[in-house]
Amino acid sequence: MTETEPKKLDFNNSAPTTSPTRARKLHLGHFAFMRAVVQGLDAQSSWNRYLRLDGDYSDLRITKKTIAWIRDEFAAAARRYDRHGTARLVLMDATTISDKSGELQSLDEFVVEMGLEDFSETEQIEAYQEKFGNKTQQQSRRAKLISKQLEALKWLEELVAQPPLSGDAIASWFNPDLVTHLEAADIFTVRALVERINGSGLRWWSGIKAIGALKAKRIVEWLSVHEVTIGLRIGTHTLVQRSKLQPEELDRVVARKTGIVPLEKFVMPAELNGTDGMYRAPQRLCLMRADNDYDAILTWLKSKHGPSEAVIAKKKASSSSQKMDPSNPLAWLSSLSNTQRAYKKEAERFLLWAIVQHKKPLSSMTLEDCESYREFLANPAPADRWCGPRWREKWSPLWRPFEGPLAPRAQRQSVTILKSMYRFLVDQCYLIGNPWNGVLTPKSNQKINKGHSFSRSQWKFINEYLYTLPDHSANIRISFAIHFLYATGLRLSEAVMSKVDHLNWMSYPADEESDGVEGWELTVIGKGDKERTIPIPIEIVAELSQYLESRGLDSDPTDPSNVGVFLFGKTTDVAERAPWSPKSTLDVDPKSGIVASTLADQLKRFFANCSDAMMLVDPQSASKLASASTHWMRHTHGSHSLASGMPLEILQQNLGHASLNTTTVYSSSEESRRMKEVQKFWQKNRTGS
Repeated sequence: MTETEPKKLDFNNSAPTTSPTRARKLHLGHFAFMRAVVQGLDAQSSWNRYLRLDGDYSDLRITKKTIAWIRDEFAAAARRYDRHGTARLVLMDATTISDKSGELQSLDEFVVEMGLEDFSETEQIEAYQEKFGNKTQQQSRRAKLISKQLEALKWLEELVAQPPLSGDAIASWFNPDLVTHLEAADIFTVRALVERINGSGLRWWSGIKAIGALKAKRIVEWLSVHEVTIGLRIGTHTLVQRSKLQPEELDRVVARKTGIVPLEKFVMPAELNGTDGMYRAPQRLCLMRADNDYDAILTWLKSKHGPSEAVIAKKKASSSSQKMDPSNPLAWLSSLSNTQRAYKKEAERFLLWAIVQHKKPLSSMTLEDCESYREFLANPAPADRWCGPRWREKWSPLWRPFEGPLAPRAQRQSVTILKSMYRFLVDQCYLIGNPWNGVLTPKSNQKINKGHSFSRSQWKFINEYLYTLPDHSANIRISFAIHFLYATGLRLSEAVMSKVDHLNWMSYPADEESDGVEGWELTVIGKGDKERTIPIPIEIVAELSQYLESRGLDSDPTDPSNVGVFLFGKTTDVAERAPWSPKSTLDVDPKSGIVASTLADQLKRFFANCSDAMMLVDPQSASKLASASTHWMRHTHGSHSLASGMPLEILQQNLGHASLNTTTVYSSSEESRRMKEVQKFWQKNRTGS
C-alpha cells in the first residue's frame, strides 16, 4: 500500500512510530477555492464549502491572510520546479483587471443601433472596434490571464496537492491559531484528534481553550470529508449526547481485538491462550470447565462474592446505569461487586501485559516473569500506551489500564490479588504451581493520616463560610453535603448512592439500662457490599427537607412521591445562572442523582475557596484547607466523634471498618496527653533552676 492509497477504516489504528512533519500542506480544497476566486465566483460560498475550518469568511483578516498564504505556497511550489514564470502568474490577482464584458454590446446590437445593416461585415467590425477597442482588449487580457492561471492550478494540483493521513501533524492542515489550542490539549496528530473525538463523544472539545461547538463541528466535518485517506472514521456515537446513547451503541465503539482493551473486549490469540501452557495440570484432573487462561480468569471472578440483591436493585433503579445486552455471555461483567471489580482490574492488567507486551500465556508464567511484572507496575511503559486518566470509561478507545506508576501500597495489593488468583487455579488443579509465592512485595505502611482532618477552628470557619455563599442549587447542595458527610462519616460513594427512601424513622423503647430513644436511620451499602445502618441527626434530615424542596420535591422524606429520589441531585437552575451553557437546555429530573466525581470536584473547589478566604487570617490553616479533599470529611467525623466521647466500637460500626484497629487511629487522647505532659515538663525545667 502506498502512502496516498486509502486505508481500511478503523477506530483504533496503532500509533505511528515516526514524528510527523509540521510543515503546513496544500489539500484539494485549497485548489478548489482558488479556482473559484480566479474565476470570480462567489468567494463566501466557496470559502464555506472548502475552507470554513480556517474561520469565518466575514473575518477579513483571516480570509486575506489565508489567500495570501495559498498564493505564496503555489508560487514556492512552482519555483521548486524552476517554473518561475508560473510562480509570477499565480501571484497575480485577475480581479484587479477590470472586466467590461457586461457593458459591451454584441456586434448585431451595435449594427442595428448604428444603422449599418447595408455595410459589409468588415466595415461593421471596423466601426465596432473603433468604438469599443480598449474595452475589448481589457476583456481579452483578463480572460487570457484567468485561463493561464487555471492551467497553472491544474498543473500544481497534480504535483503538490496531498490527502490528509492519520499520522500527519494537525499543524500540517489546520489554521495555526487552531493548532495552538489543540496542541495545548496534547492533540498533535490527526490520529490523536480522531481518537479524542471518538473517545470522548459529543462534547469532545469541552475543556479545550477557544474551541467551541461551532469550531468543533467544522473539525468533525473536515475529518469526515477526508476519512477515506485518513483511514479513521468518526463514530456515530459522537453525534448524540452520552446520556441518550444505548449500551449497545457504546459497546460497538471499541471492537473486540488483541490489544490494550478491557477484559470483556480482549481476544486471546490461539498461540498464547494457555491451552498448552507450560505449567498446566492435566485437563482430566481439572476441577473446573475452563480449558484456557481467559476462561480460568472468568471462573475465578465468579467464585468471588457478587453484588448483593440490594445493590442489584439499586443499579436497576438508577437511570444513569448502563446495562449490557443480556444475550451477551459476558454481560455479568457489568454488574460486579466492589470486590470483584478490584480483582478484575488486577487480572485484566496482568493479562494485557502478559499477552500484548510479554508475549507469554498466564499458565506459562515463571517466578522471574512475575517479578518483571511487579517492576512494570512501578513504571508502566511506554506510558502513552498503558496510562490514561481515571475518568475515561471502558467504552472509550482512550481507556487505559493504568493512570501511572503504582505506589508501593497499590503494588502490594496487585501482587496479593494475583497470588490469590493463582492459588485458586492451583487448588482447582488447573495449574501445577503458583509462581507468585516467591515474589517479594514492597512494604506497605497503610494507615489513616490523622493530619487529613479539620481542626475545631477550621471546621468552624468552614461553617461560617458556607453562609456567605449565594443562594443557588449548587451551593444548597454543597451546604447539605458538608453537614451530611460530617454528621455521618460516610464514604463519598456511599453518600451519592443513597436515596431518600433509605431513611427510616425508628423508635426504640426504654430498657433497664437506658431511656427510650427515637430518630432517623439511613441504610447504606458499604465496602464489600456490606449493609449497615447509620443514625442521622434530626437537624440533618431537616436540612435535607429544605434541599428537597429547593429541587421542587416534597419536603417530607417519607412522602410516597420521594421514592427513588437520590439524596444528592443535579443542579436545577443552570438555565437561570448560565443560559449560555449547553446544559441549560437539558431537562433535569429532580429525582436523579449525581456521580461521585461531581460532588468530589465541587467539594475540592469549595475547600480551595475557603483557603483563599482564610489566607489573610490564618495562612497555615489556609494552606491545609487548600489540599483538603472529600475524604477529609470522613476523617474529621472520626476524629471529632472520639474527641466528643463516642465509644470506639460505635464509631467502628458507623464508619463500616472491618477491624477495630483501623478505627483506633482516630483516637488521639493518649497522644494529646503525652504532648501536654512533655510541654509541662519543658516549661518547668527549661531554665535548669
